[in-house]
Amino acid sequence: MTEEFFLAYGNEPEPYRPRRAGQQPPRRRKRKKRRGRTALALLLTMLLLGGVGVGLYLGYDRLQGMFGAEDYTSAADSAEVEVVIPEGASGGKMAKVLKAADVIASEQAFVDAWEANPDASDIQPGRYKLRLKLSAADAITMLLDPKNRIVNGITVAEGLSTFKIYKLLSQKLGIPEAEFKAAGADPVKLGVPATWFDRDGRKVTKSVEGFLFPDTYEFPKDVTAESALKMMVQRFLAVTKEMKFSENVRGSLDIAPYEALIVASLAQAESGTAKDLPKVARVAYNRIIEEPPSGICHCLEMDVTVNYWFETQGKPTKKSGDMTEAELDNPKNKYNRKLAFLPTPINNPGRAALAAAAKPAVGKWHFFVAIDKEGNSAFAVTNAEHERNKEIACERKIIC
Repeated sequence: MTEEFFLAYGNEPEPYRPRRAGQQPPRRRKRKKRRGRTALALLLTMLLLGGVGVGLYLGYDRLQGMFGAEDYTSAADSAEVEVVIPEGASGGKMAKVLKAADVIASEQAFVDAWEANPDASDIQPGRYKLRLKLSAADAITMLLDPKNRIVNGITVAEGLSTFKIYKLLSQKLGIPEAEFKAAGADPVKLGVPATWFDRDGRKVTKSVEGFLFPDTYEFPKDVTAESALKMMVQRFLAVTKEMKFSENVRGSLDIAPYEALIVASLAQAESGTAKDLPKVARVAYNRIIEEPPSGICHCLEMDVTVNYWFETQGKPTKKSGDMTEAELDNPKNKYNRKLAFLPTPINNPGRAALAAAAKPAVGKWHFFVAIDKEGNSAFAVTNAEHERNKEIACERKIIC
């Protein structure tokens, strides 16, 4: 075929002509442009072969797509295996974990099954008991079934300080409390972005307080103090990202997100009910950001800050009524209730308190006091109103 191709473009041999006796052989005529014709023929041949190659490649690609990614056919008697789905894992990251444990045949098969299953995004982080060599679709089904999740979790309640969290984790995990204190000394190393400590020019005290998100955690068997705290920080970052906490605070309140985190911790400590959280947050903002009316301290005046100071000093906390004036107004206390801006949060607030700090209630209140045994508070704009609310609370034997 190639020979015929070249013949068609001027490389054909001279036709045979018989010679008479004594006749000189004819001169060969110079063929002009033969070199050009040959080059053209080579070029066309290369294009032809290249087109065939591209066609074959595209055909292979289509065939590969028709066959799909490698996938197992689930067997009911395959061996069991434990896998840990990490915090904030995407479908692709889960696929890597499952492929490494030989639960699935290929990462692509799992990603395809993930995209086809609208419930796949509900898979929770934690430890699971699965089986080897599952189809990707069956692996997702098992991950969505709560019966396959190994629940030996440790619940960290909302509003616990780091000191209480360290003690709790030490008891539950058998890791010395000192190791948690050492690991918590550098919040940036634990994963807290340094940008969180931007206070718009205000003095910064870097602390992990506020970043250990309260939740139930499934810690792996080989967990260390550092890895446990990292998990909690990652949960905080995932939740606040989902809430768009920083964006909402910057957009609606025009303050640093760290200040709002401090307010969230105050609301968590002071509010007796979830519905009062946005109002308590507003009181805090009115006292530290808004210019208070005459006769009202431009400060927090919240006794919970004094108790946090006790914790930092290794001392037991007290009820407000048991605190002395010297303790309440100690000038050496870095969390003095006469301050407007605290150095750090005073505990680790939950989602509701964070939401309240990002979107506080609208009002001009500067005071509040608990007025019933259910923890509801009465809010006041003026000190006179506040004194009347305190009398009601005293009559009900809530405070006196």
